[in-house]
Amino acid sequence: MLLKELGEFGLIERIRQATPKGRGVRIGIGDDAAWLDCRNHSLLVTSDLLIEGIHFNLKWTSFYALGYKSLAVNLSDIAAMGGRPDYLILSLGIPVDFKAENVEEFYCGIRALASQSGVALVGGDTSASSRLFVNGCLLGHAPRRPVTRSGGRAGDDLCVTGTLGDSALGLKLLKQKSVRGNNKEHTYLISRHRFPTARLKAGIMLARERLAKAMIDVSDGLLQDLTHLCKASGMGAVIWEDALPLSRAYRTLAGKKGPLYALTGGEDYELLFCLRRRDRGRLEKIKKHLGVPIARIGTCVAAREGIKIINRQGSPLSISITGYDHFRNRH
Repeated sequence: MLLKELGEFGLIERIRQATPKGRGVRIGIGDDAAWLDCRNHSLLVTSDLLIEGIHFNLKWTSFYALGYKSLAVNLSDIAAMGGRPDYLILSLGIPVDFKAENVEEFYCGIRALASQSGVALVGGDTSASSRLFVNGCLLGHAPRRPVTRSGGRAGDDLCVTGTLGDSALGLKLLKQKSVRGNNKEHTYLISRHRFPTARLKAGIMLARERLAKAMIDVSDGLLQDLTHLCKASGMGAVIWEDALPLSRAYRTLAGKKGPLYALTGGEDYELLFCLRRRDRGRLEKIKKHLGVPIARIGTCVAAREGIKIINRQGSPLSISITGYDHFRNRH
């Protein structure tokens, strides 16, 4: 059934019926606003906008994957503050020639990740649009003081979860139509782009143990997000090229680009954080409980030293500190 046949309110009713209430939800979808029982914690609120042709291309993105990713990018922001996610408000601008089944598939992707992360979809808005717009607003809470970007200082270790560059290389393969059947490296990298993992467990534990003194999620590229971290903390940084965590698939397919995608590619949604050197032992003790590997990739230095990448020979790499910028980059 086409949306122009189902109508806005018919679509909303379908969504309401397919979306169970979560914890603390007095009224979810169906009234002018959601009514939620407020916890006695710090409230965290984040929002992300995804626009067709800018952030995603439906030629190589399924509606299910888009729904999944729409929630994942918001979860990652909450993870970077050491918080727990609670409620999602989702607004869509939808072309009228889309099928209702397309939108239902999108919400299936949302629901799959929401059930894993304990998130309740409690409301939002819909509108006709010339292209697909997705705007998610996620509310969460921090049991203790949230981890911000401003707590790092010279002498700290720079650490990151998981591996870097996979999503950017996966996107390149999709754009070049370089997908080769069951090639496991291609499949892995593309999956990392389509279905990113928000490091909620790691973020919560790093905050709870007071190990992460400053933290940010790597959404726009390691170097660009590191720049934000350094600016907020009033410091510089040195990154060691040979310490960058790269997946086997990345090493196999990156070729002459080497560490470029790992340094400048976006949408990995890993956590970059500052760790006091005295806390290295405590981090080692909890590593196996974080659910993801941790790599020490550099050190924090005085702000006047800026940001440098040092290669295996000890020489600085001449890579410009760039990442994704919505008003400069174009797909």
